[in-house]
Amino acid sequence: MEETVEDPPTSAVLLDHCHFSQVIFNSVEKFYVPGGDVTCYYTLTQHFIPRRKDWIGIFRVGWKTTREYYTFMWVALPADLRSESAKQQEVQFKAYYLPKDDEYYQFCYVDQDGVVRGASIPFQFRPENEEDILVVTTQGEVEEIEQHNKELCKENQELKDSCVSLQKQNSDLQAELHKKEEELETLKSTSKKSDQRAKAQKERWETELLRLKEENQKVSSENEKMGVQVDQLQAQLSTQEKEMEKLVQGDEEKTEQLELLKKENSQLLLTLTHQREQQKKLEQTVQEMKQEETTAKKKQQELTDENAGLSKTLSENKIICNVLQREKERLERENDLLKRENSRLLSYMGLDFDSLPYQAPTSDQGGAGQNPELVFGNPYSGIQESSAPSLLGVRRCPTCKSGFADDLFDGATEQRTQSLCLNCPICDKTFPAKEKQIFEDHVFCHTL
Repeated sequence: MEETVEDPPTSAVLLDHCHFSQVIFNSVEKFYVPGGDVTCYYTLTQHFIPRRKDWIGIFRVGWKTTREYYTFMWVALPADLRSESAKQQEVQFKAYYLPKDDEYYQFCYVDQDGVVRGASIPFQFRPENEEDILVVTTQGEVEEIEQHNKELCKENQELKDSCVSLQKQNSDLQAELHKKEEELETLKSTSKKSDQRAKAQKERWETELLRLKEENQKVSSENEKMGVQVDQLQAQLSTQEKEMEKLVQGDEEKTEQLELLKKENSQLLLTLTHQREQQKKLEQTVQEMKQEETTAKKKQQELTDENAGLSKTLSENKIICNVLQREKERLERENDLLKRENSRLLSYMGLDFDSLPYQAPTSDQGGAGQNPELVFGNPYSGIQESSAPSLLGVRRCPTCKSGFADDLFDGATEQRTQSLCLNCPICDKTFPAKEKQIFEDHVFCHTL
């Protein structure tokens, strides 16, 4: 196989040993004589498919990642993967690439993704000794070797069972590998798109780099200015050190003052104790005031409830007032009609209404209350009597100044009218009902 200087694909990730059974190394010696080429024989399992960038490396025992190989050789791809001869492969390592020490090494098959697919038993590179050619053992050593062989056979059987399990696992992994390869193709197409975006991003980064270089030049000029400022600060530092020496001297004086302050502090502690006693008294006073505040809040709630009742009464009075107002307007309209009718009749009889003396009719006068100048009496005296309350017996509302007849303005109506005002329960001050908020603020001020 031709050698190449191209580095093999590796991985820095710690590897999982479950993949080591996909390639099996055969006829691996316990040691190889230095100075000679080494041929590595290996078998590809049923579900493993080699690829162009697969390689076999020699690793020192104890390696952690595939980057720790000593030397490597590229593997040859078989022409027909389905034939049995394609499963048996070999690769030859030249003597001048092999290790020169007597450490333990092993062959490892690594695929083009940097994943180890198989590993051999450890071996050494050391010269052949006479002990390796002729070994004389005693009977006890023979028995010990036989016992060791039995243990090795048992271990070999366990390894075979493990190999079968691993081969089954390998078949499952191969199926998964096919899925992963399909996903890889999808990822490749996605990668191409990502490369295009990366190129565009690279152009933007180059533009940004130019801008950063310009900013770097500005920063450099600013650094020069900062250097000048540093020199100035160093001069200031030397001045401050001199001032520090003066402060140390002043510190001794302050220590003496501190002793005096300690004495004053003890006196202040006595004063503080006295103030705490006063504070306790003040807290008791505050507690009493809180209790008084609670009592005032209860009283305020009672006044609020009373105010709600007054508001309800005010609403009722407003309804009554509206009814009386409509009644008044109706009576005034009737009175106007009667006046016009009376004027018409007087003008018809040749009399002037304004020149007639007016007498308020009463219920006990009857016909005697009529105008004596009328020969036949006033035919509308009954109508005038019915309208008399609207002319003379009218009383005014103290709040809205509306007029009411005596028979309508009874004691109950006057009591409701008085309820339109709000009286302070403490100082008996009166407020109009429409100034409810002012009334509540006034009552609340008595609780403070």
